[in-house]
Amino acid sequence: MSAAASPLLPKEDAREAALFFVVCALCFLAALSGLVARSAYAAADAWTSDVSGEITIRVRGDDAALANAVEITKATPGIATARPITRDEAEELLRPWLGAGGVPVSLPLPRLIAAEAAPAADAPDLLRRLAAALKSAKLDTIVDDHLVWSGDVRKSIDLAGLVALIAVGLLGATGLAVIAFATHATLLARRDIVEILHLSGAQDGYIAGLFERRFLMLGVQAGALGALLAFGAAAFILYLLRQSVAQIWLLPELSLSLADGLILGMAPLVAGAASMIAARVTVMRSLSDMV
Repeated sequence: MSAAASPLLPKEDAREAALFFVVCALCFLAALSGLVARSAYAAADAWTSDVSGEITIRVRGDDAALANAVEITKATPGIATARPITRDEAEELLRPWLGAGGVPVSLPLPRLIAAEAAPAADAPDLLRRLAAALKSAKLDTIVDDHLVWSGDVRKSIDLAGLVALIAVGLLGATGLAVIAFATHATLLARRDIVEILHLSGAQDGYIAGLFERRFLMLGVQAGALGALLAFGAAAFILYLLRQSVAQIWLLPELSLSLADGLILGMAPLVAGAASMIAARVTVMRSLSDMV
């Protein structure tokens, strides 16, 4: 696979063609899993920051009850801002779920208040005081600070990121095992040459270097192709998400960033280094058995 292959080893080997495909596939899956893990943690941070400090109050009643609830909310210590959500805003929130036709005029919409807590406010205490103030005014309201569902979302996304990282580790370990096996098979196929070099006094490091350079180039080339395929797959997935209503309303804006570029750039470097190390360890261990 490499133009820099040693004359002592054949330039082309059917076993290495299969190995190149396997390493490329593993690098593709590992890079894609790494991108998924990074996106999951980034999405969790964006999600929690978006809803942090936000409070939604649902008011059951007429416009007068809504106005009274807004004034009470504004007067509550720890509340930075509070305003009623207009019908147009509520319709805009419901539009993705009800279709392009919009919300029927006859459809009754809940009266909502969007409030934001002050940065230094104690959320649990603020919610208790706000709920008590609204209740004392004999207003039928529901106060939601989004902490319950946002916490569940954060846990789910963190779990997805952890699973992706575990997948990266398993794929890396599988790649090392495959490379070690292929190196050992190549060594056995050239056992006569290796034994002659060994008996002629060639240092083990020199013999191992023949295989190191060969598998280093194989790993770099396979890793680069795998990273390129992972980039294409990630770009295609992002394109599909951006065409989806769910991306706009349920997910934070996702895009390929510098961190993703670093992940993709590491793939050929890690694959090459892992291939070289696995080849060296395998060859040195095999040579020690010849003594």
